[in-house]
Amino acid sequence: MRISLGSDHAGFELKQHLIEFLRVAGHEIIDCGTDSDESVDYPEFCANAARAVVAGDADLGIVMGGSGQGEQLAANKVKGVRAALCNDLYLARMARSHNDANVLSIGARVVGTGLAEEIVTTFLSTDFEGGRHQRRVDQVMAIENE
Repeated sequence: MRISLGSDHAGFELKQHLIEFLRVAGHEIIDCGTDSDESVDYPEFCANAARAVVAGDADLGIVMGGSGQGEQLAANKVKGVRAALCNDLYLARMARSHNDANVLSIGARVVGTGLAEEIVTTFLSTDFEGGRHQRRVDQVMAIENE
């Protein structure tokens, strides 16, 4: 799987950890920055990770910051993105199975690396259920065209 990752300074260490974790698991990585733990503004890094998904360069994206909130918001501004803040396993599973989320947001100051690995694994391995959920996802996506 091709996965794009983007973070701000608060998510940098977790991003670096997850890049190695995902490479070992056999995934192709697109690193959209940032490149250090020096303070930066997150919107462009997270939007670039989301843009890679919409463009088809990545299958799924992951964005990280202190809480994951702003990173999720920035990713969701990219047309075609359904970014979900998932700081636990249940939300990661529901984001994929019910909402067909294509970008995962994680709060690096909220979860440790072990839990982050589990969240990522759950997100990547959960399939969208379709059915009644497809109708709802279609309605959500139609809002972008208003």
